[in-house]
Amino acid sequence: MSRVLVLDTLAPEGLALLDAAPGIEYEVRTGLKGDDLRDALSQFDGAICRSGVKITAESLAGNRRLRAIVRAGVGTDNIDKDAATKQGIVVMNTPGGNTLSTAEHTIALLLALSRNIAPAYHGLLAGKWDRNKYMGTQVAGKTLGIVGLGRIGLAVAQRARALEMHVLGYDPFLSRERAKELGIEPVETVEAMLPRVDYLTVHTPLTDETRGLIGHDQIEKMKPGVRLINAARGGIYDEAALTDGLKAGKLGGVALDVYVNEPCTDSPLFGLPGVVCTPHLGASTEEAQTQVAVESVELLTAYLTTGAIRHAVNVVSLDPQTLASLRGYIDVAYRLGMLLAGMEQGSVRSCRVMYRGEIAEKDTKILTAVFAAGLLQGALDQEVNIVNSELLLKQRGISIIEESRSEMGSFRSSMTAEVAYDHAIHKAAGTVFGQHMPRLVSLDDRRLEAYLDGRLLIFRHHDVPGIIGAVGTIFGRHNVNIAQMAVGRDVPGGEAIGVLNLDSEPTTESLAEVRQLPAITSATVVRLPQAGQLPGWLQA
Repeated sequence: MSRVLVLDTLAPEGLALLDAAPGIEYEVRTGLKGDDLRDALSQFDGAICRSGVKITAESLAGNRRLRAIVRAGVGTDNIDKDAATKQGIVVMNTPGGNTLSTAEHTIALLLALSRNIAPAYHGLLAGKWDRNKYMGTQVAGKTLGIVGLGRIGLAVAQRARALEMHVLGYDPFLSRERAKELGIEPVETVEAMLPRVDYLTVHTPLTDETRGLIGHDQIEKMKPGVRLINAARGGIYDEAALTDGLKAGKLGGVALDVYVNEPCTDSPLFGLPGVVCTPHLGASTEEAQTQVAVESVELLTAYLTTGAIRHAVNVVSLDPQTLASLRGYIDVAYRLGMLLAGMEQGSVRSCRVMYRGEIAEKDTKILTAVFAAGLLQGALDQEVNIVNSELLLKQRGISIIEESRSEMGSFRSSMTAEVAYDHAIHKAAGTVFGQHMPRLVSLDDRRLEAYLDGRLLIFRHHDVPGIIGAVGTIFGRHNVNIAQMAVGRDVPGGEAIGVLNLDSEPTTESLAEVRQLPAITSATVVRLPQAGQLPGWLQA
């Protein structure tokens, strides 16, 4: 008999499924934390939670019984996945359950802004009949910009088109052809979208790249009167910049359902004209809660009774022998994917992965899936791992081709990845030095040797005397230490690529100075995991 612990309020339909599940008994214990939570988790085989409980490393310390945790919802930020993985606990989520509810709430916020719904109602409560004061604007014919075209972003686009809005979309992992099929005009960068939109909504995860995505500089590039909506994650919009934009009359309205710190009951935005805020209600519909409850119970009972794993966010099915034989190249593949994702802002069209030498005789399909996971890491509104990465690329109209050659090249084994963007193709080759040291050995067909970890500055330049010294001088003046440097070129005096491993984040000023050097044609910062650091789902 397997025991299941329900840690947050679950819809009755989910509890009914637990009642009917053979070989399963369950208890509902809500509001647990600290020692009480740790002791409870140690008594059960599986747990179901929502966002109300925080399952930390301390909560799981010493637990030798718990086998799986299922989040009834998408986000798993309240679960320490690394700690769970280290103890062999599978973490699963229900990625599709709240899609429609969140999309509908986004449209509701958009319409509430457009027609002054909240202030007009408050006027009535105050005994006022101010029809002229609350003149609105129709959304038909207006342009909506959507950043992030995952499940929720696409659902918002579909509903906006039904309202006769023109939809612009930015998502580097949705092909231009697929976007056009869906009635979305694709744009190459968020910056290119900003001057054109009447409304802007974001549907991405909160990452280092999306934190503060819209701030003072971006708002200045928008039309006067633009309205901004966020029902995704707090922090994607700079709330101070929103406040300033409203007070200055640049923004026509702001609607938020999510905040940097939640619960949020005090914000400079609250009470300002043109603001509509709700307390994280995106998934708060009876239908959404029913769906995620049912799906979470189905996931957990299937795993406890048959061993089936679906929507896992932290583990994959790799037997120890296969994992040991591929570990070094798993690291290389993941880092090459992240590297190529960070080199260009345009939309990805296709991918090609080539294996050469001894590695070509092994199970390279795993490596291809790991590369795809690295390429997509942090770009979508759902967890990406080796199980779902290639499917997610395919759903976005992006092909990935695998090739193998058993004869050796310059190294006993190597892998090369190529990503085609709208206006560029980038290629990177990697190998393993020793047993577990990933190295970049070629970038855009220029041979070099660079570490594949930490902060990398990739700069293209004309191969002229003094350029390396000039770059080093700039970073030295800004107290940015260079840990490692590599340069590759085609011919002396031709075009070259430099790769710097930096000990700290380069300042905006230092990057601007590097880019202003006459011989520099581009400079991009790419952030990779530290040496030896793998995502939790590859550590199992």
